[in-house]
Amino acid sequence: MNSEKNADMGLFWGCWIALIATSFGFVIRGLTAGEWGAEFGLTDTQIGEILGAGLWPFAISIILFSLIIDRIGYKIAMLFGLACHVIATLLILNASNYGQMYLGTFIFALGCGTVEAYINPVVATMFSDQKVKKLNVLHAGWPAGLVLGGLIAIGLGDVHWKTKVALIFLPTLIYAVMLINKQFPVNERVAAGVSYRDMLSEMGAVGALIALSLIVMEVGRLFDWTVPLMIGLIALGTLAYAAYSRSIGQPLFILMLLIMMPLATTELGVDGWITSLMSASMEEIGVAAGWVLVYTSAIMALLRFYFAGKLIDLLSPFGLLAVSSIIAAAGLFILAGAEGAMMILLAATVYGVGKSFFWPTTLGIVAEQFPRGGALTLNSVAGVGMLAVGIVGSAFLGNIQDRAVSDQLEEAHPEIYESYVTREERSVFGSYRALDSEAASAANQEQQDLIATAQKEAPKSALTTAAWLPVGMLVCYLLLIAYFKARGGYKPQEL
Repeated sequence: MNSEKNADMGLFWGCWIALIATSFGFVIRGLTAGEWGAEFGLTDTQIGEILGAGLWPFAISIILFSLIIDRIGYKIAMLFGLACHVIATLLILNASNYGQMYLGTFIFALGCGTVEAYINPVVATMFSDQKVKKLNVLHAGWPAGLVLGGLIAIGLGDVHWKTKVALIFLPTLIYAVMLINKQFPVNERVAAGVSYRDMLSEMGAVGALIALSLIVMEVGRLFDWTVPLMIGLIALGTLAYAAYSRSIGQPLFILMLLIMMPLATTELGVDGWITSLMSASMEEIGVAAGWVLVYTSAIMALLRFYFAGKLIDLLSPFGLLAVSSIIAAAGLFILAGAEGAMMILLAATVYGVGKSFFWPTTLGIVAEQFPRGGALTLNSVAGVGMLAVGIVGSAFLGNIQDRAVSDQLEEAHPEIYESYVTREERSVFGSYRALDSEAASAANQEQQDLIATAQKEAPKSALTTAAWLPVGMLVCYLLLIAYFKARGGYKPQEL
């Protein structure tokens, strides 16, 4: 099925609604966190751990499922994801403590990863002659779900959080009805007779090393594994993969995996600080903070749904990524220095436009250039992006803020620095000194005001640094444009 005329559009829209269900559940849980956290008597750390459980299983399941999805079939994957969504929602609705809420969120995330594990290759197979365009339209479902969930959560106001969570059943029921009797296509890799070993060889040992390292680091952090154990598991897994696949991987695919790390940080990692910066100014004029998420998500949904195809035809996939990098960088640089609600809103709009096409266009390029990699190469890029932002990207931006507070106080107020910046910490980015918030709470009012000023400026330092990430991506995209131009222009690979 290589065109919309011949494709089963009911299957496509069912996949679209399934993606809406994943982001709908994500935003509803996030916007009600204060309510269920207070009801269960949870600390901020516990709430953060539960929200985190909505991310990392998603990333791991999308990669692991991709190794077997062609063998078990997309219908089985769909049913598993559906079961996870239903069971998880029931668990969350009946939760009364931290452990039950964590388990429900964990299972929901597994279902979300499974959904992405089948919808991406299904759509790439259905529209093998327009993968980038259709994957952009498909992934308009993610911000559309955020908009829908955000509007409902805000609109229902003080209605009990369980009523809001129960509405997750609505998109879940819709995609279940739409997909339950559908005939899923055979992946183009399988239909073409490309072997399982050949699929693994596209990713290769280097690609496996990148993905496996991130998975082991995240699971090891959660279960407090020792560094030697993690290194041993990574080495063992990579060597086993190399021995079976007999390949180091396609160089272009390895590069796309590496680019996905700053890309995911630019798109997902920065969002928290943009929302935070805008929220303070928006609240000054009486606008609820949740509208920030709705607004920026609406921009992404509309651009992906209506304009991706036209822009790809005009610019080429890598051309679109290059232009998006320029716009995203400009938005972040402007935002870092913006003052007042209108300027922050303008900067966030520019940034929102810039980041809209990053994720789905990258997926489309991988699907077009590595059809022999099937579901594995396509979904590994998404999984690595999610893991990278959770493990490296967010820590990177947080580390910048800690260092900014420390450096500013050391330079301008050394007496405060010596008294309160006393926590010796270590991270993947080296040792640093951080503010001891508990000790600083005992400072006099003048000192607390100076500390608060330094903390207010720190996110802007993070945004300025983050703005250089799309600049680095731009360099990569320009080199790739030149590479394909030397080979006669960008052309999808066909099986």
